[in-house]
Amino acid sequence: MTLSEREKLDWMRLLRSERVGPVTFYRLLARYGSAAAALDALPRLARRGGAQEVSLYPTGMAMREIEAADKAGIHIVAACDDAYPPLLKHVEDAPPLLFVRGNPKILQRPAIGMVGTRNASVNGLRIAHRIAEGLGAGERVVVSGLARGIDGAAHEGALATGTVAALAGGVDIIYPKEHTDLYERIAEHGALISEMPLGTVPQARHFPRRNRLISGTSEGIVVVEAAPRSGSLITARLALEQNREVFAVPGSPLDPRSRGTNDLIRQGAHLTESAEDIFNFLSGPLRQNLDRPQHIEIKSEIDVSRDGDDTVEERDRVLNSLGTAPVEVDELIRRCQMSPTAVSTVLLELELAGKLERHPGNQVSIIAEF
Repeated sequence: MTLSEREKLDWMRLLRSERVGPVTFYRLLARYGSAAAALDALPRLARRGGAQEVSLYPTGMAMREIEAADKAGIHIVAACDDAYPPLLKHVEDAPPLLFVRGNPKILQRPAIGMVGTRNASVNGLRIAHRIAEGLGAGERVVVSGLARGIDGAAHEGALATGTVAALAGGVDIIYPKEHTDLYERIAEHGALISEMPLGTVPQARHFPRRNRLISGTSEGIVVVEAAPRSGSLITARLALEQNREVFAVPGSPLDPRSRGTNDLIRQGAHLTESAEDIFNFLSGPLRQNLDRPQHIEIKSEIDVSRDGDDTVEERDRVLNSLGTAPVEVDELIRRCQMSPTAVSTVLLELELAGKLERHPGNQVSIIAEF
């Protein structure tokens, strides 16, 4: 489906409201069937979880954000839209709204992500450029992060055939400034994407979220030169969590920039020296099936008539079973001996009250300060 202008406004308001991240957004949407209904219910749910109040994003601010994007020629693509990257829909915390500068149609093409160190060697830059060229010749879009070093070389190598830059700040903010010319050429021949509001200056905490866009839009990730504990290895870990393939280019054991990639190979990443190595694996019998998802359906899957029916005893039972260490929701249901619907309701209320944190693998924990 494609959102109407009113629905897009409601999605923006819900997404920007206090304590509503992507996962909570989808839970509210599934529960109430529309963003408008979720906005109506959100204050009540937060109060039931123990919050005094919760701030809804003002309509006027949401309208100005949408108008600013339109004026700048930036597309706002919703997760239910045909233009949304198909594989990104598999990711649990995929951005409900994606800002796109350039050609949104490129997001529908099969893609491979490429990441690596900013302080790249001459040989690292050369092989990143060469692999990206080969991927483009094989009709794959190359997705990277517009950073210095390997990212820039990957974008340059694929510019003629198609490349996408995922940004940590607003899609209208060029970072680093030295890539201004590259940014403009990608906007003309490819696309730049971000989930952050326009005008957001990138900060360190934004980059892991950017990295999950690189891996989430791609069939697999190629790592070219990466130090241990680098952002590139975070992207590789995210790729594995998202059921993507990880390809690593080996390097000299004397070069610290190759320690991360060599470690990945030891841990089972596919040793890669060319685009042909990647295509050989993707077309081979070991390739895991990553089916394209169906369109997201906006419908209520929970009987909202039970809103307000959970008792103080039920909430206390869930609270007493939670701790600061993450626990799987299924285990929590077993501990509490309550229905999944009842536990889901209490968890949603606690989350909107700012007392609950969600973790990968459908795990939750109580926030330590609470």
